Amino acid sequence: MALQAVILDVDGTLVLSNDAHAQAWVEAFATNGYEVPYEKVRPLIGMGGDKIIPKMVPGLNDEEGDGKAISEKRKELMIKRFAPTLHPTKGSRELILRMQKEGLRLIIATSATTEELSFLLKAAQVDDLLDEATTSSDAEESKPAPDIVEAALSKLEIEPSQVVMIADTPYDIESANKAGVGTIAVRCGGFEESQLKDAIAIYDNPADILAHYSDSPLF
Repeated sequence: MALQAVILDVDGTLVLSNDAHAQAWVEAFATNGYEVPYEKVRPLIGMGGDKIIPKMVPGLNDEEGDGKAISEKRKELMIKRFAPTLHPTKGSRELILRMQKEGLRLIIATSATTEELSFLLKAAQVDDLLDEATTSSDAEESKPAPDIVEAALSKLEIEPSQVVMIADTPYDIESANKAGVGTIAVRCGGFEESQLKDAIAIYDNPADILAHYSDSPLF
């Protein structure tokens, strides 16, 4: 069936923010008295706080007590300190414009909150292009659970076989696969190609996708 829509991840896919998220987690845990090494949390970026917090400190969760305080501190750090340091991935705006020109419907599926999504899209320099999104508030569980991708499909009202996702982490790929959606993966989020092996195609970044757009069977 012909492709009708593309679900877009944001962090690591449209904006180079994965390292900043990891550092924000490290500092948020430290503020609340927990030592979490950067090297331990960085491989988990792509999951939401509901997954990361209990993996780092068993017994904590993002809804109460120290876990909630850590989650709120991480968000504060991202918005107030790290947001101004973020840059778009190579070719992100140009790829979106090309997909829109081809008549594809675009929707964001992210574990970020609505407030965070606003500054992330500005950092990616695509905030004027994208207005449909599913965020953490639309899903009971974050990636790699399928909830956020399923919420995007529900908004699109398009069959999974007519949709692909563009994303950068193994958690995105797992989430999309569980929802019946294939993933085009990009390496610019910092994950090894072996970790992205369940994607239907792997490119360096959005610019690389765009460079192969005309000869890609995916489009």
